[in-house]
Amino acid sequence: MEETQNKKIIFRDYIVGAPKETDMELKEGKVKMKVPKGSGAVLVKNLYLSCDPFIRGRMRDNHNSYIPCFVPGSVIEGFGVSKVLDSDDTNFKTGDLVSGLTGWEEYSLIQKTEHLRKIQQEDIPLSYYIGLLGMPGFTAYAGFYEVCSPKKGEYVFVSAASGAVGQLVGQLAKLQGCYVVGSAGSSQKVDLLKNKLGFDEAFNYNEEPDLDAALKRYFQQGIDIYFDNVGGRMLDAALLNMRIHGRIAVCGMISQHSISNPEGIHNLFVLITKRIRMQGLLQSDFLHLFPDFMKHIISHYKQGKIVYIEDMNEGLESAPAAFVGLFSGKNVGKQVICVARQ
Repeated sequence: MEETQNKKIIFRDYIVGAPKETDMELKEGKVKMKVPKGSGAVLVKNLYLSCDPFIRGRMRDNHNSYIPCFVPGSVIEGFGVSKVLDSDDTNFKTGDLVSGLTGWEEYSLIQKTEHLRKIQQEDIPLSYYIGLLGMPGFTAYAGFYEVCSPKKGEYVFVSAASGAVGQLVGQLAKLQGCYVVGSAGSSQKVDLLKNKLGFDEAFNYNEEPDLDAALKRYFQQGIDIYFDNVGGRMLDAALLNMRIHGRIAVCGMISQHSISNPEGIHNLFVLITKRIRMQGLLQSDFLHLFPDFMKHIISHYKQGKIVYIEDMNEGLESAPAAFVGLFSGKNVGKQVICVARQ
């Protein structure tokens, strides 16, 4: 049976604190170019891979997680866009473009084909199917509409607002008729939020020694909706500035991924006094909404009502550095690795 070389990114061992490039290793192996009969699997050529913070959670020895941890010595796994080369599943044929969980490698044999989605190209960049039209975009959509229950005219705050999820939350909030402020980690990102993504205001949290004071400056009437992507000090400050019956969607805690002792939250008492609803968010709880999400976002994108910013790295070998950069804010927009262009 024909074989070919297959570069792959291997997870070395469980980590504590910030991920490092040396926690991953580029190796070469071989892959058979035909799918075993009766396996029900598909063989794909990976085109684009998604760098997402949840991958960090799979690098710790934590058996209480919502998703299995990586096994040391195994290939890193994440969301990707791929092209089917061979299939033993009647739902997929050679040449199909698909999105779903795949390996950080040039070619992957995917056994769990029920998690793959066929891509019907709509004159939209293929890489958007792991961003705007993928898990991050759907997280933004489900979190904003289902968890936050927005109303026209409300005051919305988004942290990590230029990232894969935050940039879409802010634009959806503007389309809903809300006043929107975002926080980000550089003046370049603040400029993007205000001048490309349409936020009403934005600020660089690195230039704000007092986050409570910063939020009071931008939200003199208080915050109705906080879409939290970072946790820690930002969440604590936002709690103090919430309005009565405010809603907080806890989507990510990227500020806590890289520290050994997570920061405590001190202002939870306001959940009682202001009757605030704070809810954790996993997009997988809302998959019944995915068809509506696709129609909604594709329509807005084609009408020019939504834009999406990507940070594209070329080559599989760039994946470890790109992933590590997420945790220091190096990426501008959705971090994507281009492995091949069909």
